[in-house]
Amino acid sequence: MLLNVFNKNNGNNKEDNIFKNKKILVTGGAGSIGFRLVKELMRYNPEVIRVLDTDESRLFYLENQLSNDKIFRFLLGDVRDKDRVIRAMEGIDIVFHLAALKHVKTCEYDPLEAVKTNIMGAQNIIEAALKNNVEKVIFTSSDKASSPNNTMGATKLLAEKLFNAANYTRGTARTVFASVRFGNVMGSRGSVIPLFKHQIAKGGPITLTNPNLTRYMMSLSDAVRLIIKCTHLTKKGGGSFILKMPVVKVGDLAKILIEHHAPKCNVDIDKVKTKVIGLKPGEASYEELMGDEERRIAIEKEDMFIIPSYLEMHRVGIESMGDDIIKDKKGYDSRYETPMSYEELKSLLKKERII
Repeated sequence: MLLNVFNKNNGNNKEDNIFKNKKILVTGGAGSIGFRLVKELMRYNPEVIRVLDTDESRLFYLENQLSNDKIFRFLLGDVRDKDRVIRAMEGIDIVFHLAALKHVKTCEYDPLEAVKTNIMGAQNIIEAALKNNVEKVIFTSSDKASSPNNTMGATKLLAEKLFNAANYTRGTARTVFASVRFGNVMGSRGSVIPLFKHQIAKGGPITLTNPNLTRYMMSLSDAVRLIIKCTHLTKKGGGSFILKMPVVKVGDLAKILIEHHAPKCNVDIDKVKTKVIGLKPGEASYEELMGDEERRIAIEKEDMFIIPSYLEMHRVGIESMGDDIIKDKKGYDSRYETPMSYEELKSLLKKERII
């Protein structure tokens, strides 16, 4: 296996509960993925879960939803503020860093703000974790970090590199750092689904970049599963974990949402039209899970890919990676993947209670 960093246990066994009696911090924990992660972590009986977020209203909502459980602490603060992050991390064992600017168009128009949050904020997390001798830090990145052509992806890629490098500059601290890459997460506030539903409720039109545009999609439950599994698997830190996920056609997604959501809004299905608007600033016509150089060294497992740190690969050489190295070097971007069928996508959306 990869430099003894990963073991065979997938972390799902009850006897391998690394969260029991631990103190956990989730940055960006008031978001869609953060909220689902927080609820999942409750099952593992941690001592405390601190939720740090800039969204006062969402924190208030979470506190009302979870107020009966005394393990929670709700903290208002920004990862840009290093002093605040250091205080929030005092006594913490495990950190999940989800806080970020995630919208491609927003980051394209305000790239400096993306740098402040996604890069400088990431560095603040690293420094605070080392100062507080945290055990593990898991960073949530994006598939847009693969060969990035936009500001958001570029900042996520640099943040990944910061977390990788931190494993080699941590000195005597016990902290290990690792990253997970997400595709588009169904039902999250950053996904296109809430936008489509809003447009349908208004009677349309639904705005599409291109109906044949393909995107990797994962469910909220899959996103949380990847985070939990990564936390169990990473032992020495470094590298990025990428869940294998299906590709969908955006046009099919729009049609299914019109079919199922319009009647709920008392909107005539036949009157909801689609409008092709072309690529938005920074948007790509396809998505990759890995870039060309990453595919050269990536490890393929049954349900995920693991991209080792380039720093570690430089030290030990690619020949040490063994038979798990990916043989197919052209795939793993949405141009070469067969999209889910219309019926398969509909079944997935029903399973996730989106329709």
